[in-house]
Amino acid sequence: MKNIANKLTNEEYEKNFAELHPPLTKNSAVAEANRCLYCYDSPCMKACPTHIDISTFIKKIATDNLLGSAKTIFYSNWVPLTCAKACPVEELCEGACVYVEKGEKPIEIGRLQGFVIENYFNSDLPRLFTQKDKNGKSVGIIGSGPAGLACGAELSLLGYNVKIYESNKVPGGLNTWGIAPYKLRQADSLKEVDFIKSLGVEISTGVRVGKTISIEEIYNIHDAVFIGIGLGDATKLRIPGEELTGVVNALDFIEEVKNEKWSDVNVGKRVAVIGAGNTSIDAVTEAKRLGAEQVYIIYRRGIDDMSAYDFEYEIAKSDEVIFLFETMPKRIIGEKFVEGIECVKVELGERNEKGKREINVVPNSEFILPVDMVIKAVGQNINNNFLNDVEGIKIEKGKVVVDSETYQTGNNKIFAGGDCINGGQEVVNAAYDGKMAAHGIDNFLLEKS
Repeated sequence: MKNIANKLTNEEYEKNFAELHPPLTKNSAVAEANRCLYCYDSPCMKACPTHIDISTFIKKIATDNLLGSAKTIFYSNWVPLTCAKACPVEELCEGACVYVEKGEKPIEIGRLQGFVIENYFNSDLPRLFTQKDKNGKSVGIIGSGPAGLACGAELSLLGYNVKIYESNKVPGGLNTWGIAPYKLRQADSLKEVDFIKSLGVEISTGVRVGKTISIEEIYNIHDAVFIGIGLGDATKLRIPGEELTGVVNALDFIEEVKNEKWSDVNVGKRVAVIGAGNTSIDAVTEAKRLGAEQVYIIYRRGIDDMSAYDFEYEIAKSDEVIFLFETMPKRIIGEKFVEGIECVKVELGERNEKGKREINVVPNSEFILPVDMVIKAVGQNINNNFLNDVEGIKIEKGKVVVDSETYQTGNNKIFAGGDCINGGQEVVNAAYDGKMAAHGIDNFLLEKS
């Protein structure tokens, strides 16, 4: 990359990547807990994909039973610190709070959950659950993201020997490497990893299935296999210039930022991010906070079509991101390095049966945006090379097909969950998938014995 953004001081980096929502103090947590109405029908619990008993864990904060509160949370969700800090609570639990209907501020459920779990991790970690005796059976898990971790924790408590195979040298998957650090620091994710390892789950890192070890070997070693590989391959733009130096994938960029060696990250002075999802917002705001002078989001549809949540959009606007809606990239300009991006304006037609509006290019509307870095954030595809030869596994529209109740694939010994089956949802959805798949595996192996 020819042009690099101005480097900041360490203090400036730390300020820019400080947590969006600082931890609650004990007094503020108790005060907030006492605002809760403990609704009999708990709409917040219904809105949580893992169905945490929110009213109960909050009530226990109010009565100074923080250990009991942590147990209530972990019972439903094995990655609760990540979810407390990175979940779109405004769209889920807090969005369902009855105070919203009253036009008042909802209970800060996310920050209360974060307070409880951080308090637990800062303690001597007393045992919360009793594990069943070992049953002599083992399960291999591919991927140590939220789905794999949740599946492993649940199975270990049920008495299974569990081994997770992780390609990265540092485990945690998306939680560790794919969430902007102003939402979740890497250390927070690793606390959850260490906690799950303390339950007896073995995590073998630097193991790439299909290269280091074959799927057949894992299949033959274990009584059952869970696939929690997420989505790994970035979707291509398929425009000229995509191979130029300075064109990067959003998750690769975010992963580099997550190392928290801020001054070592290459970022342009003028950065364009292609796409308007939550990952796009993370990438563009990180570029700005690293010192980029001008940042753009280029999106071929309109503001109402953005998949990014409203609160993410507000974060980007506060970081002075320029949004170019109804704009489509045509080619990336440069000889070796990115020097600009040519775009064209579009008009949107009526919505089709899938809810998508037809895109029509506006004639003679091309313009060149002078940028020196382009970040691709137009989606991901499952990296399923090692699954292609596995009998019974079916992949449709880039997703592994499973039974909706058991999470079992067409190969009855193999189960799957998380982004690889849902196409990319929230961490909390993956955590739920992993836990429920563990019970599907348990039932399957009990029936076999």
